[in-house]
Amino acid sequence: MRKVKSTEIEDVAKLAQDKVYQELGTNSAGLNDSEVAQRQKQYGKNVLAKKKGTPLILTFLQNFTSLMALLLWVAGGISFIAQLTELGIAIWAVNVINGLFSFWQEYQASKATAALNDMLAESSQVIRNKTAQKVPAAQLVPGDIVKLAEGDSVPADIRLLDAHDLRLDQSTLTGEVDLVSKNAEPDTQKDSSHAAITNFVYSGTSVMKGNATGVVVKIGMQTDFGRIASLTQNVKDELSPLQKELNTLTKQISLLAIFVGLLFFVAAVFFVKYPLVKSFIFALAMIVAFIPEGLLPTVTLSLAGAVSRMARKNALVKKLSSVETLGSASVICSDKTGTLTQNQMTVIHLWTLLNSYHVSGQGYAPHGGIYDGPKKITATKDQELKELLAGGLLADNAQIQPPDKKHRDYVCIGDPTEGCLEVVAQKGGLDPQGERKSDPRQKEFAFDFQRKMMTVVIAKSNAHFFDSFTKGAPDSVLQKCTTYFNNGATEPLTKQKINEIQEANDGYAKQGLRVLAVAGKVLDPQAVKDPESLDQQEVESKLTFLGLTAMYDPPRKQALTAAKECRRAHIKVIMITGDNGLTAQKIARKIGIVDSNKPVKVVTGQELDQMDDDSLRQDLKQEIVFARMAPEQKYRVISLLQEEGHIVAVTGDGVNDAPALKKADIGVAMGKTGTEVAKEAADMVLSDDNFASIVAAVKEGRGVYSNIRKFLLYILNSNLPESIPSALFLFSGGKIPLALTVMEILAIDLGTDMVPALGLG
Repeated sequence: MRKVKSTEIEDVAKLAQDKVYQELGTNSAGLNDSEVAQRQKQYGKNVLAKKKGTPLILTFLQNFTSLMALLLWVAGGISFIAQLTELGIAIWAVNVINGLFSFWQEYQASKATAALNDMLAESSQVIRNKTAQKVPAAQLVPGDIVKLAEGDSVPADIRLLDAHDLRLDQSTLTGEVDLVSKNAEPDTQKDSSHAAITNFVYSGTSVMKGNATGVVVKIGMQTDFGRIASLTQNVKDELSPLQKELNTLTKQISLLAIFVGLLFFVAAVFFVKYPLVKSFIFALAMIVAFIPEGLLPTVTLSLAGAVSRMARKNALVKKLSSVETLGSASVICSDKTGTLTQNQMTVIHLWTLLNSYHVSGQGYAPHGGIYDGPKKITATKDQELKELLAGGLLADNAQIQPPDKKHRDYVCIGDPTEGCLEVVAQKGGLDPQGERKSDPRQKEFAFDFQRKMMTVVIAKSNAHFFDSFTKGAPDSVLQKCTTYFNNGATEPLTKQKINEIQEANDGYAKQGLRVLAVAGKVLDPQAVKDPESLDQQEVESKLTFLGLTAMYDPPRKQALTAAKECRRAHIKVIMITGDNGLTAQKIARKIGIVDSNKPVKVVTGQELDQMDDDSLRQDLKQEIVFARMAPEQKYRVISLLQEEGHIVAVTGDGVNDAPALKKADIGVAMGKTGTEVAKEAADMVLSDDNFASIVAAVKEGRGVYSNIRKFLLYILNSNLPESIPSALFLFSGGKIPLALTVMEILAIDLGTDMVPALGLG
C-alpha cells in the first residue's frame, strides 16, 4: 500500500481522469477500509484545527491586570488605607465590572474558528468498497470518491470527474454573488486562481444546481477554506489607538505620582523633620492627588454611551475600544457588492438592431418602465422588444419573490444576473408566471464556461416567434448568429450589422455594465415534441440575434454622500473587490470614493502578485481600486497600510474576508449578508450592510475621542491644584499647616473629579 504524496490543486486540475486516479492512488470503485485507515493516519481528520489559545483563567485575569486596572486597584487600596471604605469599594467595583465586560467580549470573539467549523458539511455520500455510503465529513481522506447533489455543502477540495449542469455558490470564498459553472474537463489555463479553475469545487461552498462525482484532493487545514481559517487564527489582536495612548498616559501619570510621592516623603523626613508615619501619609496624599480616579470609569462610560448611540444608527459594536478606533480611522478598505452597492442586479439598457431603450427603476421591485426616448412603451406594442424580454425571462432559472413576513423587500432566489431579467420583463408588461405556463420549458442546455451561454427549448404558444432562446456572453452568442429579428421576420446578419452589435456591446462595457446577448431559433415542430432527441450543437447554431441587455448593481443612495464626508474628514476609501476591474472603477467613480478628475490605478490580484512592497506602497498613495482580489492579497494590502502608520477599517461579509477583518484595526462585518465567520471575526457589525453607517460610526468615534481628550484635560488640571497645599507645607518647613488630608483629597476627587467627569463623559 503506497503512501499518497501531497498533490497541488493546479497540477491535478490539468490531468485527465485516468491520470487523476493514478495520482491519488484510487479508482472509480473507491478506497477500501484498510486504505482509508492508512490515509487517516497519514492526513488526520477532515476538520479545522483549533489553535491552542491562552487558558481561559489567564484570559480572565488579564482583564484585571492592565495598566489602567492596576491604577484603579492602587487607588482603591489607598482609599481603604485612608479608611474611605465606601470609595474603595466603589473604585474596585468599577474595576471588576470593566474586567468582566472585557472578558465576555473577548470570549465571544474567540468563536470565529468555531463558526468556521460549523460551516463544514456534516456528512457526505462516498463510494468505498465499490458501494455508495454516507460517512461523516470529518472522516474523508484524499482519494475518496464523493458524490455531490443540489443543495449539498462541499466537504473538501474535490477534483471533478463527472458533472451535469453543475453550478456552485462560491461567495463564501470569493465574495462574489454570481453562481459559478463547473465541469470535469482538464483545466487548460496557464495561470488562474483556485476559484477560477473549472474542474475543482472547494470546501465550504454550496451546490446550487446539478450533480457531480469527484475525488477528494485536500482535506481539513490543507483546503482553501482551511488556509483562510489558519490566516484568521494567526492574526494577533492589536491594542486600539485609545488603549495604547491611555496605557502610555497611565504609565506616565503613575510614574509621576510615585516620583512626586517619594520626593515629598524624603523632603518631609529630612527637611521638615516629620515623623515617618506622618511623612508616609503626607506622601500618600501627593500620590492620590495625582491619580485620576475617574479616568477608567469615565472613559468606559463615554465609550458605552457611544455604543448605544451607534446601535441606533445600525452599527453594533462588540468592543468598547472599537468606538474610538473607528474614530481614528484614516483608511477604510471597503468591499463593493452589498456595501457600496445594493447587491441587486438591475437592467438599465435594452438594445436591438432597430432601437435602444432606457429602463427606469432599481433593484428587484418591478417599479419603473421601459422608455424609447421620453416615451414609455410595453412589449405588446414592440415585437422585437417582446421577443428580447421573453427570451431573457424564459431562459432564466431565478425567481423574484415579493415582500412577505420574512423579507421586507423583493428578493431574488437564484442568480442575481438572471433575476433582473424577470424584473425587466415585468416592467415591459410581461407576466413571468403566465409566460412560463403558456410556454413551458421542454429542455435546457445549461451554461458552461467553454460555451459561455445557455439555451432553453420551449413548447411555444402563438404569442412567440421562436422555439428556443439562448442567452450568454455577447461575443459567444454572436458567433452562433446568422440572422437578426426585424419586424416579425428574420434578416441576414451582415458584417455591418455585426459591427453595430459589437460597438454597442463595447460601449456598455466601457460604462462598467454587465452585458448579456439574447438570441432565438425556430425549430422543427417534431423535434420540439421529442426534446431528448435534440442536439445541443444543432440547437445553438444558425441563431437569430434578438438584442442586448445591459445591467449593473446600483450604488446605494447614501454611499455618495458618505464618500464625500470621508473626503472632507481626510479618510481615504479604497475599494477591494472580487469583481472585474472596469466595473469596480466605474462604481468607484460614480460613488465618489476616487477623484473623478484624477487617473485611477486599477490593480488586479494577478498584478498584485507581481508587485513588490515598495511599488505597492507608492500605488497606495494615489487613487487606487483593487479588483479580483484573493483573501491573502487583501490581507497584504491592509498590512502595508498599517506599516505606513494608517489606522485601517475593513468591511467584509464572507469567509474569505475573515483574516482581513481580524488583521484590521477595526473589522466591520455585514449583518444581513455576512456569514457567521465574518461577524465573529469583526469588531463591529452593520445591521443594514450600508457604507453610510460606517461613516456615521466614524463621526461618533471622533466625537468620543474629542470628549475623552477634553475630560483628560479637565481631570489633570483639577488634580494639580490639590498638590499645592502639600507643597506649601513642605517648602515652608511645616510653618504653613497642611490644609488637606488624604481623606479630604479623596473626597474632593470624588466630588469634583469623578462625578463631574462622568457627567462630562
